[in-house]
Amino acid sequence: MFVLELTYTAPVERVDALHEAHLAWLDEQYEAGVFIASGRKNPRDGGIILAVGDDRAQIEKITAADPFVTGDVCAYRVTEFIARKTAPELERFRQQLAG
Repeated sequence: MFVLELTYTAPVERVDALHEAHLAWLDEQYEAGVFIASGRKNPRDGGIILAVGDDRAQIEKITAADPFVTGDVCAYRVTEFIARKTAPELERFRQQLAG
């Protein structure tokens, strides 16, 4: 599982100009089963996305296509973790440690 932290690198007016395209991109990732939760940070200086994927390279490729990235208004920090425990609703995302 991955925590994707977006940090705005441009004024919020520039971010807002790309917001509809960003929402469409989010919808595509939800439909593909990659994203499981997302939202703005408070204060509004970026956002957080919880994602599942085969590997970090796949997730980095997806984040590189975000209109916020291609529009040069945010930077991503990608953190991978092993979801050993989850709420019952997220049980299908539980992972085992290797070896």
